[in-house]
Amino acid sequence: MDHTRPNNDQTTTRLLSDWHSRLSDPKSNNQNKRDNPNYWATDPSTLETTSHLHSLHFGTGHSIYAASILPAIARAESEVILVTCFWAPSPTLTALNGTLRALAARARSDGRTIRVRICFSSSSLWQKLTHTLSLQGQAWPPAKWARKLHLADPDELRGLDVEVKSVFVLPFSVMHPKFVLVDRRVAFLPSCNVSWERWFEGCVELSGPVVEQFVRFYLSFWEQAPVSSASTLPAPSLPPWQPQPPSHTRPAPLASRALPPLTSRHLPSLFLPSPHHLSPRPFLPPPPTPLNTFLLTTLLTSAHSTLYIQTPNLTSAPFLSALLAAMARGVDVSITTSEKLMVLEQLVTLFTTTKRCVARLVKAHRRLLQTPSPDVEAGRVRTGRLKIAYYQPSRGAGRRDGGGRHGMEDEEPVQSHLKLLLIDSHTAVFGSGNMDRASWYTSQELGVAIFSPDFVGTVTDSLEPIMEGRRRTVYDAPVSL
Repeated sequence: MDHTRPNNDQTTTRLLSDWHSRLSDPKSNNQNKRDNPNYWATDPSTLETTSHLHSLHFGTGHSIYAASILPAIARAESEVILVTCFWAPSPTLTALNGTLRALAARARSDGRTIRVRICFSSSSLWQKLTHTLSLQGQAWPPAKWARKLHLADPDELRGLDVEVKSVFVLPFSVMHPKFVLVDRRVAFLPSCNVSWERWFEGCVELSGPVVEQFVRFYLSFWEQAPVSSASTLPAPSLPPWQPQPPSHTRPAPLASRALPPLTSRHLPSLFLPSPHHLSPRPFLPPPPTPLNTFLLTTLLTSAHSTLYIQTPNLTSAPFLSALLAAMARGVDVSITTSEKLMVLEQLVTLFTTTKRCVARLVKAHRRLLQTPSPDVEAGRVRTGRLKIAYYQPSRGAGRRDGGGRHGMEDEEPVQSHLKLLLIDSHTAVFGSGNMDRASWYTSQELGVAIFSPDFVGTVTDSLEPIMEGRRRTVYDAPVSL
């Protein structure tokens, strides 16, 4: 055992204390009070919580919805809240419509009404260009559900109290979080949208106090409810959530894992919202949101040994600088990203691409390897290893053109869209945020940090076998001695 490092409880306490201190700094606090939502600004500790983890899934968005999210929606007794960023005709939407029709039929049969709220940010370029700038958003009347959104016809959803709403703020402020709440007892945190892309995704199923954090965030932003209302609205009087085994549906995820009891206990967690911002803030630090602050000034500056990052793209300059600083301290960094995913968006928001930023990171790491230690007497600090890989479809997969818009014939993911950070075999961060400028500066994002070596080990053990044959290494530098 390395006795120079704090134990897990001490590490969690230190990380939370550092994060709270930085968010409570007057400058950060004043900036955060201007955000929407901002209910945590006066007391960031209200975002500290615990999670009861039930399952972990990796695969395409369609397969994840089919195996875990839709079966949970089908079991709803009182309420379903579905928040996504992109909404598009797709096998996922077709399957969701089928689940909602069945839920409506059960509600009618039981003589009850089940509340369903669907929230999204983007469905088309025209929708975004003509969208209201108000954070009250746009309510979609039932007459437009089938015609504009390809949602089931209102007559088929009798028995459900359905409301559909979108929020988007020009020019770049997309509401990027994705989560699903069922009866305020369980939360699903997927990386995927309700959309057609056949990408590699992940999802965790959580219950316990963390669900209250999701509900409060939803009410504060999507319903623009006062904090008092958001914090006191009672949850349905239902027994604790009982998870079900992953559904054996087609398409099947690449991996579905019910988490063992050791990992499934209530674990220290941190709910990490990141509100949208209108200004891209060129040449300025990123906004000090709970998520940005935790990743940039708490986790990355505190990592001792290893960082694993899987992200769709990699263009955030502050994040890249933090990675270099971590490697200069001897932290080994492994990155899996996509070479050609959302290239147009990257060029529009930052005039660069992941491929260019990877090349710069490699060049900077090589310089770091050649830089002598500034304190020879103290002994040279080993420069951390850097390994970078681009996601590639597994050999033998069928079509690799990013298709699948309407079909189900090939569920091999063609790009990686998973957002995941694993730090020091201690902390896992799942959520919506990419390591790009949009996520760090303009988009609304949401993440959850879970402090558990057991869970980090489970994630690694589940992910690594699937990624075998799905990585193309482009840089793997030896460590300096």
